[in-house]
Amino acid sequence: MTIPSLILGLIIALLTATIFHAIRGGNGWRLLLFIGLSVAGFFLVEWAGGLIGWGLYAFGALDAGLGVVGSVLFLILGDWLIRR
Repeated sequence: MTIPSLILGLIIALLTATIFHAIRGGNGWRLLLFIGLSVAGFFLVEWAGGLIGWGLYAFGALDAGLGVVGSVLFLILGDWLIRR
């Protein structure tokens, strides 16, 4: 993965986390948690999709579609675990 695709993936993951935080609400600590979960989910699922050979929306060397799906799944799971 190149540096520009890494930066683009980070921007997409941060944007996903901030949109999720705007929808679900919370304080600053929850925003930091959402950012961490979003970045971890984005790059973990993007990496696993590359190993398996799956692709949803490839944008150069970055599979942005699978990354966003992983980011949203991690955010939903993390939010569910926090609120329990």
